[in-house]
Amino acid sequence: MRNAAGTGVPRAALTLISLSGQQLGRSVAYPDGSYALDAPGPGSYVLIAAAEGHQPQASTVTVGDGSLSHDLLLSGTGGLAGRVCNAADGQPVAGATVVVTDARGEVLASGQSRERGDFRFDDLIAGSFTVAVNAPGYRPTARPVEAEGPGLTRIEIELSAGARVHGVVRAGADRRPLPQARVTLVDAAGNVIATATTDEDGGYVFTDVAAGEYSLVASGYPPATSGLRLDGGGADDFDVELRHPDE
Repeated sequence: MRNAAGTGVPRAALTLISLSGQQLGRSVAYPDGSYALDAPGPGSYVLIAAAEGHQPQASTVTVGDGSLSHDLLLSGTGGLAGRVCNAADGQPVAGATVVVTDARGEVLASGQSRERGDFRFDDLIAGSFTVAVNAPGYRPTARPVEAEGPGLTRIEIELSAGARVHGVVRAGADRRPLPQARVTLVDAAGNVIATATTDEDGGYVFTDVAAGEYSLVASGYPPATSGLRLDGGGADDFDVELRHPDE
């Protein structure tokens, strides 16, 4: 009986059952991880091994007239605990959604951070994970985590505030709201960050925008460009007016 590091697993419980599920024998591994079990005779059986802090293992064994040597590898289980906080001031972020996925993208655990920003997931098999976190008013983030062997792995996740920009596109001399206008957010390097189409009231909104310098381009009439500087709080009621040159 060995773990992923090649070390013997002491006091692991072993159970031998028939293929129909009848228990035929039980044993406990020695301090060095070795074990011995008596089989009732030649044939095929199922050997079940379990140890605290490890994932249970079941395997089929075929016994002949002599003794059989059969090694078992147990994967360690552990836990993942951490804290979600604001990157700007270190204050805890409560109610953040925390999702743990494996290398294939399968969701292994999910939950929300508590009042102090803390979270915890138990009974995870040791290995490589991705932890994704999102919360209202913050930009989503993801980071890799390596959990090695039994025990609790602790991490801290920092979330940066995501700015929110919204407003109304107006057109003409009477400044009426313009539906179906296209609004584009462009960063200082000229990269398009996001686009939106105004609703029937001429409204648009962008969320989870990083702080920085931007240009807001609205089209529907001859295009208009406005400069925009964002901090973590965002910009409310940033209206844009479109009009023909002769209006």
